[in-house]
Amino acid sequence: MINFTINNQPVTALKGETILQVARKSGFYIPTMCYIEKTTPCASCRLCVVETDKTDGLILSCQTPPTQGLAVTIDSERLQTERTNIMRMYDVNHPLECGVCDKSGACDLQNKTLEFGISSQHFSAKEQNRKIEHWGLINYDPSLCILCEKCVHVCNEIIGDDAITLQFGGYKSAVIPKNSDVLDCTFCGECIAVCPVGALVSSKFQYSANAWELTQIPATCAHCSAGCSLTYEVRHTSNSLGAKPKIYRVTNNFEVATLCGAGRFGFDFDIQAAKDKALFEKALLAFQNATAIRFSSLITNEEALILQRLKEKLGVKLFNEEARAYQSFMRAYSSISGKSAFSGSLDAITQSDAIIVMGGRVSTDNPAVRYAMTTAARHNGAKIVYMHPLEDALLQNVVTQNIRYEAGSEEGVIAMLTQTLLEGCDADDTIKVFLESLDEGYLCAESNVGDEEFAQISKSLRRAKRKTLIIGSDVLSHNRAANIARLCALIETHTDFSLIVIPQTVNTVGVSLICDLDKDEKIANVVGYNAQGDFVIGSMGECAMPMPSLNSQEGTFVSINYQLLATNVAVAFEGHCLNDIAQSLGLKALNTIDYTAQLPVEKGFKAVEFDMLGNFYGALGEDYRGYQLETMDSELEGVLEEIDDLPEFNGTVIYQCNPVNQFNAYTARTSQLEADTSLRGSVQFATAARISDGDSISIEGREGVRVFVVDETLKGTIALLPTYDTAFGGVHEGYRFEKIKLQRMGS
Repeated sequence: MINFTINNQPVTALKGETILQVARKSGFYIPTMCYIEKTTPCASCRLCVVETDKTDGLILSCQTPPTQGLAVTIDSERLQTERTNIMRMYDVNHPLECGVCDKSGACDLQNKTLEFGISSQHFSAKEQNRKIEHWGLINYDPSLCILCEKCVHVCNEIIGDDAITLQFGGYKSAVIPKNSDVLDCTFCGECIAVCPVGALVSSKFQYSANAWELTQIPATCAHCSAGCSLTYEVRHTSNSLGAKPKIYRVTNNFEVATLCGAGRFGFDFDIQAAKDKALFEKALLAFQNATAIRFSSLITNEEALILQRLKEKLGVKLFNEEARAYQSFMRAYSSISGKSAFSGSLDAITQSDAIIVMGGRVSTDNPAVRYAMTTAARHNGAKIVYMHPLEDALLQNVVTQNIRYEAGSEEGVIAMLTQTLLEGCDADDTIKVFLESLDEGYLCAESNVGDEEFAQISKSLRRAKRKTLIIGSDVLSHNRAANIARLCALIETHTDFSLIVIPQTVNTVGVSLICDLDKDEKIANVVGYNAQGDFVIGSMGECAMPMPSLNSQEGTFVSINYQLLATNVAVAFEGHCLNDIAQSLGLKALNTIDYTAQLPVEKGFKAVEFDMLGNFYGALGEDYRGYQLETMDSELEGVLEEIDDLPEFNGTVIYQCNPVNQFNAYTARTSQLEADTSLRGSVQFATAARISDGDSISIEGREGVRVFVVDETLKGTIALLPTYDTAFGGVHEGYRFEKIKLQRMGS
């Protein structure tokens, strides 16, 4: 603890905090232009200068830690003059008439210019011929750029793309792509979010609306299980149906939250429909005659509770294989850990100095996990072990050890990892006997992971103090998932690793807690949701009734942090919803959100009404969104099973997952945008499958034709098959590796 003063007021700093951080924490205002809380200081704007009694000159508060007894002055005539002159320099040749700039009304330079009373340009410089760059979803105007470096820092330290850099050249300096003339990145758009001026803008949004014309709707992203906070910015637009709300863009509180490209650009998925009485009657009849309801986890907790109540009332079965797999995994985990939820979180990953990732392609399944890993690597120097049959090019900047095991061998790999991490731990005799009985030779040979690789894990993580084990969604549907879960619990309870499990869909965790799920089977009279979760359908497809999408609903989700999060209506839906059907079947709730306070407290929920839930961050980044679920105690009844024979995946094998740009790298054909559905594989895969780049192929047992594309970032003989064009919202139900037979069309 370091005691010092700011403007003669006593304050206290923790070791490692800067003067600026302490000032913000203590309620003092120091202006900044280039500072972002979640990155290292850019130290380029110099607006944050302060005076101290220990220095003659001014110092940068953003990067200077205080010393004991230091006296800091943050506002004086000298500082005011210095900061005013800095702002005058920023306004050199920068147009102060902001009517045509997309950032006007939400511009930090505009705000600071007004704050310091700059009404005219005191300095000038010869204007340069600067070409506006069009980088796909991002446009860059170097004439508006103030070289604050925010975009560079966030791209490198948080996202991990490391795609842009500064080209230094005095007044000609500019942001440029780092490795080529073309911007090679994942198009998350975080650089747009942090840009304080109109230099980096969304090409989709540019010149479409002014900031002050848009209504801001706080919500939760529906694209993965991270539960990222976002804001839908909406304006009513006239069309053939009259004045209807339209989402113009998505923004985020970039100081504390980060969005991927799916969250930022994949917002145009709302459904428009009017109420159709005849269609509703058909849907109601289908429910009344149903023996089961099949649905995905693209629903709110409130809708999940409605389905559970319908099950209890009508005696139907509930089918959701992805959520059931997660439910079964966590049940097995709880039988060893004695608690309902794991100890890890996204924050725990960010603060880690050692991370092991196994059983998932996290960069596409859950980009927020990738960003947390990148932050840990860049800020903490974290050692990161990535264990998967496929290397991930997006993680190559941060991964310190790649371990490629054979597809299907996860149980053997986690058993050997458990043995490695528990070495020297105080475990009971049953556990010791289990670990000593492992056939190391067989497991290493069949998994293709040698003793030396596990020894390297032990050596590299030995000195780490904050460790996290990340388990991806591959293992949730593995036929030995329950024993894998028990082994994960063993690692968490007997080592200093925290654990976090990553399902793919937005509300898998919530559905697994609320619904009593049945094993899916082929039976008659099943109703459910279609691929996008948008329609109720009969067993023969005879009834298709539009249902509200997740950006047209009030309700809640449960994130991978076991945090209940609220979402709100961005675009109103005029048709029928699930609660209308529930009311007709005897469940009495006026609105869907009336179920929020009824979520099961025995599963960790709290009896809090929807309108009482917060949905914002505090001034210092405090998370006031929703609430944290209670961790419940569980019976310690789990028994470790002997490791089963490891399966073999020979021949032509695919891995079913989505590309990182699934929502923001579409190819325009007409007025519609079409996603890339190609099968992507390495040269080795092409050779083994006897196909070539550009061939049209068909996969046995699947409809349609796909194009094969050679992907230079892939290695080995496993190809990537997109799943967002398949059933249940793009989540493959079942183990994600699959042996297939494919045929080149025309052969």
